[in-house]
Amino acid sequence: MGILNVTPDSFSDGGKYFSTERAIDHALNMISDGADIIDIGGESTRPGAESLDEDEEMDRIIPVIKGLRKKSDILISVDTYKASVAEMAISAGANIINDISGLSFDSEMVSLVADNKVPIVIMHIKGNPKTMQKEPVYQDLIGELVAFFLKQIQMAKKKGIKQFQIILDPGIGFGKKYEDNFTILHNLKSICELGYPIMIGPSRKSFIGDTLNLPSDKRIEGTSAAITAGVLNGARIVRVHDVKEMKRVVRIAEKIRTAA
Repeated sequence: MGILNVTPDSFSDGGKYFSTERAIDHALNMISDGADIIDIGGESTRPGAESLDEDEEMDRIIPVIKGLRKKSDILISVDTYKASVAEMAISAGANIINDISGLSFDSEMVSLVADNKVPIVIMHIKGNPKTMQKEPVYQDLIGELVAFFLKQIQMAKKKGIKQFQIILDPGIGFGKKYEDNFTILHNLKSICELGYPIMIGPSRKSFIGDTLNLPSDKRIEGTSAAITAGVLNGARIVRVHDVKEMKRVVRIAEKIRTAA
């Protein structure tokens, strides 16, 4: 899954692809580099980020979805927690909804996903982007993630979402302490045991930068290590900035994982 941030303020590439034309060109480059999914987001969810008006979010992403859909049949995911934005995105040609709130911020999202029969990424977050990194505390990190997923899955199924639509994301960097991100990668198999595809998004994140003392654009080796660990421990979708390089990493990690 290639990351396409149509934002002025995302932590790693804010402003680089803010125009519709540049965003579409970058998406096409990621497809050429081997992306299977393009994940389009119009609102930054970096730590401390303010929420964005839904009309502004739609103004940023809908032209990109429509323009990309004219040029490619690539799977398009939309990174939003707002049902109104998701509805417009699906109408414009999006195939997947990637909800950082795990269906907890907007009560209309569950019905929208059920009615449209699209895949949904249920991500775990503690708090919201503005507050999530203000001393997040867990008594049992993996146990609490599993409990959250079980609760959200039960609610989703009760509202009509089918099992095959559900993807889980433990939310690396979203309301997690530095050490928590390593714990998640190490114990990912415990979440895989729930029986759903797992997506991870460690790409260029601060736990890598803090470990290696590197800025966001110098974290490719650390991201490669995190992606490898994730794939070996059960991740089936990786959300990344550096598609060409991470495609190669995943190919080798998958060969190791499936070796006799």
